[in-house]
Amino acid sequence: MAFSKLALLLTATATIGALSPVEARPLRVRPASDVPAVHTQAETAGWWRAFGDPVLDRIVATVLDQNLDLKAASARITQARAMARYARANMLPSANLSASAQRVSQSLESPMGAAGSALGLPRSFDLYQAGAEASWEIDVFGRLGRERHAALSDLDAATHDAASMRLSLAAEAATAYVDLRRLQASLAIAESQVANAEKAVELVRLKVDQGFVPARALDQALALRDEARAALPGLRAAVAADADRIDVLMGRNAGAARTELAGGVGELAAIPETIDPGAAIVPSDLMRRRPDVVAAERRMIAADDRVAVALGEYYPRISLGGLLGVVTLGVSKMFTGDSVQTAGGASLRWRLFDFSRVDSEVALARGRHAEALARYRGALVQATADVETALTGLGEARVALATRQQQVEALTAARDRINAAYRKGDVALLDVLEADQHVLSATQQLALARAQAAQASIFAVRALGGGFEQRDNDHG
Repeated sequence: MAFSKLALLLTATATIGALSPVEARPLRVRPASDVPAVHTQAETAGWWRAFGDPVLDRIVATVLDQNLDLKAASARITQARAMARYARANMLPSANLSASAQRVSQSLESPMGAAGSALGLPRSFDLYQAGAEASWEIDVFGRLGRERHAALSDLDAATHDAASMRLSLAAEAATAYVDLRRLQASLAIAESQVANAEKAVELVRLKVDQGFVPARALDQALALRDEARAALPGLRAAVAADADRIDVLMGRNAGAARTELAGGVGELAAIPETIDPGAAIVPSDLMRRRPDVVAAERRMIAADDRVAVALGEYYPRISLGGLLGVVTLGVSKMFTGDSVQTAGGASLRWRLFDFSRVDSEVALARGRHAEALARYRGALVQATADVETALTGLGEARVALATRQQQVEALTAARDRINAAYRKGDVALLDVLEADQHVLSATQQLALARAQAAQASIFAVRALGGGFEQRDNDHG
């Protein structure tokens, strides 16, 4: 199989491409062009439309629009975007405007009040102040740049988490719908089996009354009828459960789908057929197509950046600051030259005697990076396993479906011959009913095989990353 060596290739790629924590040295911000573009799985590619079922299209569209878990994921993207903007703002100068007007009355018992009284200054006076303060931390060692890059990676991870959830929800909705149609068809077939068993009971009862067969034959016929009847309650409950499951995925109270999806039931053709999950892909394509793998990669990158941020605490922080304002005792003199005050300078903050705490922060950041790297490699391994399992299952499901179709065709042909023989008087009606039961039982298995093949193709689409389009995410 094309993916037989995929796990080895991806693990090697993860090992070679993994970012290692930087050593203790002055940090440099990565150029913006080095920041990986975000590739989200375009659910608008609409892989589920390949089933050609308008009802399924409507269900998936509603799920992707109204699912509550997806709304929570969207809120997490909003939070991550806000954090990215906050990290970007930290790299820019900050300024504050302030103004105040006060009526001051000095205590004559205070040093300033006593001195003012001795000099004949008034005890009470008005004080007006206005000004602007500005400060800017210069990112000499790249700490702020790596913080911003980590925040952008977190935003990418949140975006791909949402894409992964959209893919999972679409697949889950399609799987539930296929299962619902299969159960509805199985229920209709089971009801036909019950009706056929009822006819057989009446026919055997007539033969017992006429003395052609022993009484135990009627007992056997009744047992077969009751066995067919016993299957109905479980199938009805399963149909209701799948309909309720679809309601929950659509973000609404259970019950509505039971009525909405009741139309056109009982037909084998209502079960969606298997679809082609797409052409074979190479390992590097899988890494870009699987949103969960990309999200794990982004978290690993963010953790690497935070190691650099922690290492940056070994170096001083240098800031520039300035003040321009006015202070006056009267409004009329507020904008005169004598009332203006200015200040400017630079400051340095260095945790020179706090290196033990910095050591702990660095160790913590490196531990989190190791965890993120392990999770990334685990996501790669799981992705390859999913593809292997999905493609193998899809191939076997298609073989089983073809076999079941051949079985139904053969049994239907045999039943037609028995019907023709019955019309000629060569066989009894009981033989016809028995042939009908064989066809119904085989059709029941065909419905299951058809649903399993469709669900296997859904699993394959999900394993391969869903939609086949990509778009760049705008961080804003």
